[in-house]
Amino acid sequence: MNKVYLVGGGPGDPELITVKGRRVLRRADTVLYDHLAPEALLELAPKGAERIYVGKKKAVHSYSQEDICRMMIERWRAGRTVVRLKGGDPFLFGRGGEEAQALAEAGVAFEVVPGVTAPLGIAAYSGVPLTHREHTSVVTFVTGHEVAAIDWARVGHAETLVIFMGLTTFGEIARELIAHGRAPQTPAIAVRWGTRADQETLVGTLADLPGRIAREGLRPPATVIVGEVVRLREKLNWFERLPLYCRRVVVTRPREQAGELSARLRSLGATVVELPAIEIRPPADPSPLEEALARLPDYDWVLFTSANGVRFFLERLDASSGDLRRLRARICAIGPATRAALERVHLKVDLTPPEYVAESLVEAFSRFDLTGRRILLPRAAVARDLIPSELGRRGARVDVVEAYRTVAPEDLGARAREALVGTGNGWITFTSSSTVENLVAAAGRGILDGVRVASIGPVTTATARRHGIAVTAEARSYTVDGLVEAILAHTG
Repeated sequence: MNKVYLVGGGPGDPELITVKGRRVLRRADTVLYDHLAPEALLELAPKGAERIYVGKKKAVHSYSQEDICRMMIERWRAGRTVVRLKGGDPFLFGRGGEEAQALAEAGVAFEVVPGVTAPLGIAAYSGVPLTHREHTSVVTFVTGHEVAAIDWARVGHAETLVIFMGLTTFGEIARELIAHGRAPQTPAIAVRWGTRADQETLVGTLADLPGRIAREGLRPPATVIVGEVVRLREKLNWFERLPLYCRRVVVTRPREQAGELSARLRSLGATVVELPAIEIRPPADPSPLEEALARLPDYDWVLFTSANGVRFFLERLDASSGDLRRLRARICAIGPATRAALERVHLKVDLTPPEYVAESLVEAFSRFDLTGRRILLPRAAVARDLIPSELGRRGARVDVVEAYRTVAPEDLGARAREALVGTGNGWITFTSSSTVENLVAAAGRGILDGVRVASIGPVTTATARRHGIAVTAEARSYTVDGLVEAILAHTG
């Protein structure tokens, strides 16, 4: 049965959404999302799902509240599963209560999926626990939109006071709190975009924090916490001490393969911008691979030089009349990612070279007599000829077949210019020669001026340098982990 789900997307870090929230998004037909909802979560929705931005920024609303409720109701009545994705938690200053009321009155089937609200995220990511046995056992949440509507004499003495949407009015709020007896030297902190890699914090007191906010030009959205627990930040602030905190890193891997690298970088505090410089597509003509699969029992070796080769090889095999029982050959994988892709389908790898490049793979075969041996090499449409030519020189019969092809995304140039704005002290990562070639062709070499470049290995580095691109860091181990380690080694 279709429903409308009011889903809390969390405070900013997209990984803080609940397991249920992720599950619901994965089967949504329509997603209506707010300004504060993490946009990265939209990628969880099915490819063809309708995505509608419904605001809201202060004084700038894409749709009225009535419009939003009407859209949810209409789409539910049309048989669609609707996700109303909100920042934080729907029922804490998120107008989720109003939306749930409208749905209930219209007879709509709905559920509410809680989310991590902003203060809880800020508590975790800025080192300010909202409660502490030695400091406070009372927390009060208040909105700062209408200062005159709040009884500050009643709420102002709460041991920990959390003020939502009160950044622009905090000067007035601080005066009210002090006037009603709160000590001017009470610690206070303002946090903008809490839990995100671009989190900004300003620490002060009730007396001086308003002036600091004005001088630093801190802008909404931000949350203010007032109370003695703010003093604990000096010891408990782990997030802003991460090695890549506030560093922007552009990832050029294909979208479906960027997740592991992006997650590793985010765990180190980086602001990750995914800029796929290649798209992986099926072969233009699948018949050569199909013919090779028909002769699969005749091969002595199958060589895989990428996880993509494994994927498309297996997909085409599944589409054929045969299955893995026809594979009698020994298997070679160029590196650990390729090996892992094979092991996930319970295939044992007989040979992996010590270094994950073509030259090392060729050298690894030096201990085998290849005279008359038949070798199948399913790979990208465009690739280096070193492996087939060298193995052929040693007597092997190598069948090179196109298992997949890589192409440049159509809008790469425009997205590259957008992604690299403000990279400054950050990085761009290249994980193959194709990512370099496509980016330079689409946007020009000059777009990388002033940007530090990290390369996954010597082949990719050579391609970059051939285009006049300086490479700051090169992975020693030609893997995602090696690339991250290289960035860390060159980050001061």
